[in-house]
Amino acid sequence: MARGGVNKAIVQKAREALLARGEHPSIDAVRIELGNTGSKTTIHRYLKELEDLDLRRGAPQQTLSDELGELVSRLALRLQEESEERIEQALKVFQVEQAALNEQLSASQAALAHLQQQHDIQRVALETESGELHTCRTTLQAEQTRNARLSQSNLDLEVHLKDKQEQVRSLEEKHQHARDALEHYRAASKEQREQEQRRHEGQLQQVQMEMRHLQQTLIIKQDEVTQLNRDNERLLTEARQQHKANLGLEMVVDRQRSEIGALKIQVAQVEGGKQVLLEQVASLQRKVGELSDASARQSAEIAELVKTLEAVEHPPEDRAEGSRSVAPDSAADHL
Repeated sequence: MARGGVNKAIVQKAREALLARGEHPSIDAVRIELGNTGSKTTIHRYLKELEDLDLRRGAPQQTLSDELGELVSRLALRLQEESEERIEQALKVFQVEQAALNEQLSASQAALAHLQQQHDIQRVALETESGELHTCRTTLQAEQTRNARLSQSNLDLEVHLKDKQEQVRSLEEKHQHARDALEHYRAASKEQREQEQRRHEGQLQQVQMEMRHLQQTLIIKQDEVTQLNRDNERLLTEARQQHKANLGLEMVVDRQRSEIGALKIQVAQVEGGKQVLLEQVASLQRKVGELSDASARQSAEIAELVKTLEAVEHPPEDRAEGSRSVAPDSAADHL
């Protein structure tokens, strides 16, 4: 097929212009005359047709076999030109598609490398967060152990305080019994009462000293219990805050795991797109192979047509008759 913008009339004008200037109308000269446009194969075909036309005008009428041979030759030439142009167009389309596929493949590989880099960064961040979470858990376990130990100590102090309170109550009961005994023996003799009273006062002073000592001890223990309660509340508050922080870290870890899962899905999608592109490239290569096979088949058909043309132009009988007719003519010429 002729390309757009070049036809037989234009080639004829360029040829006539070259002949008018006294130049030989070669393929390159005609193409330069046309402004470096048009296919050389097309120009060669048009020039051959024009030369054949000039020969037919200046030569005697051709036979049917000559015209048929010329027609078959032109058809074979056009068929070959069309095959070459189709192959050339198919190669150009394949090269354009291959370049586009290569660009897509490069972009996919760059995106894959970027995603892999992000995955590595996320993995490092996740490992850092996991280390911090492990440290926080270790600290929380230590605080929980300390809290349990303080709670046990608090329970022990409460038990000890109850024992002291029981002792104070027992001493108060003893004191009350001593008063009752004092009232009971008050009616006794004055000397005995004074002796008993002195002994009793001495015992009372001792008991009061013990009571004051126990009360001071009780106050100290109560202060310790109060301080322990405050420490316990503070530890409970810190444990709650630490628990909240751990929950926040676990949420961050879960979110990062979700992001890593999404990144893995994107990487799988990119791999799938890459496989599709490779399959398209293989399909285009198969098409080029099919076009090459079709061109080979067309060349074989052209060869068969040429053989058929030779057989039509020079059958065996004609060759024999030609040889017999040539001999008399030669003899006549000698005479």
